[in-house]
Amino acid sequence: MVAEIVSIGDELLKGGKVNTNAPFIASALGEIGIPVSRIVACADDEDAIGEVFSESLSRADIVLVTGGLGPTRDDRTKKAAMRLLRRGLEESAEAYGKLSAWFSGRGRSLPENMRDQAMILEGSRLVPNSVGTAAGMIVPCGERFHNSHLVLMPGVPAEMQAMMRNTVIPFFASGSTTVIRHTPVKTVGIGETMLADLIEAVEDALPEGTTLAYLPHTAGVDLVVSTIGPTREIVEEDNRRVVEAVLSRAGRFVYATGEATLEETVGRMLAESRRSIAVAESCTGGLVASRLTDVPGSSVYFIQGVVSYANQSKERLLGVSPETIERHGAVSEAVAEEMARGCLVESGADVAVSTTGIAGPSGGTPEKPVGTICIGIAGKLPDGGIDSRAATFRMYGTRQQNKQRFSEAALREVWKYLQETGE
Repeated sequence: MVAEIVSIGDELLKGGKVNTNAPFIASALGEIGIPVSRIVACADDEDAIGEVFSESLSRADIVLVTGGLGPTRDDRTKKAAMRLLRRGLEESAEAYGKLSAWFSGRGRSLPENMRDQAMILEGSRLVPNSVGTAAGMIVPCGERFHNSHLVLMPGVPAEMQAMMRNTVIPFFASGSTTVIRHTPVKTVGIGETMLADLIEAVEDALPEGTTLAYLPHTAGVDLVVSTIGPTREIVEEDNRRVVEAVLSRAGRFVYATGEATLEETVGRMLAESRRSIAVAESCTGGLVASRLTDVPGSSVYFIQGVVSYANQSKERLLGVSPETIERHGAVSEAVAEEMARGCLVESGADVAVSTTGIAGPSGGTPEKPVGTICIGIAGKLPDGGIDSRAATFRMYGTRQQNKQRFSEAALREVWKYLQETGE
């Protein structure tokens, strides 16, 4: 089986709202071996909705739709499906009962104009709404559309997700004859072109049913190895072999093969090695500390974060020498290293990382252009001494993109340091 996803709503086409429903649906379908071949966004226009439904049903076995099932005039999904399939509506006793209970539980009687929320297309299977009011439905579309199914669900994410988990996925799972496995391969410190060159031989020898996708993002690039096949054993084996082949060629840049983020990976390494960390930030403004503490349980290893934006605060809070700043400038490896060492001493942590740079859009010079970041790392040695180092990197982007990339680079340097010094 192959599926397509249709998201209804003018707001999705005007940039006012991000479509989070489609990724959730695609992921849920992948877990039962149903690939998604297309995702479409459509305006709240009955003719347009009908055309999209007709096109998708002519290609896919299942067309899953979110949005346009509410009680207002711009909710036209049900009308478009009625016209296309030449079906009327019928009231679902179960949906009506749930709808009445929903209102009575809030001390209100069911408004007459809300009764339509319990109406479903003739011949369809009810998809109960355990969270909201609009009933969903699974509609068999008959021979005219190759016996495909149209699934109508509300656009509210919580309502749609409950419908997918409780009804839609169980309904289609028994009919799926394939297995899908997606394995993310998370990388740091390498661009898309260089990564492609490293694993060119792997891509040339992909087994049948396996694809490799590049997912560039603000801070780097990830890979996803996807395999589809008839049995779990074959799929798991083919997928594993490709992931291992990628690791054999680009493993030094890979921090995780799974859904773990870089901050989660660093946190796990710190926890397993019983080490703590502190952060001293200038240009990242607390973003590195924020990412580290986004991880549940980070109190086990995170000691403190200092945002020392001004030179005076670098001197007062971290003990950076005024002479070092005067001689090398605030954005320099010398200052970054002193920031990290000072942070380590003041916090009592086992590892410290520092950032100082120029996020832009102004402030750059020919010697230190916008996007320059200096990162310092300091760590305790077994004999009580301090091991410290610093490095300079260049990023290219807006101020917000640079800050995100700076934070990724800082976490990458911590990851590399923890690898080198043992978990």
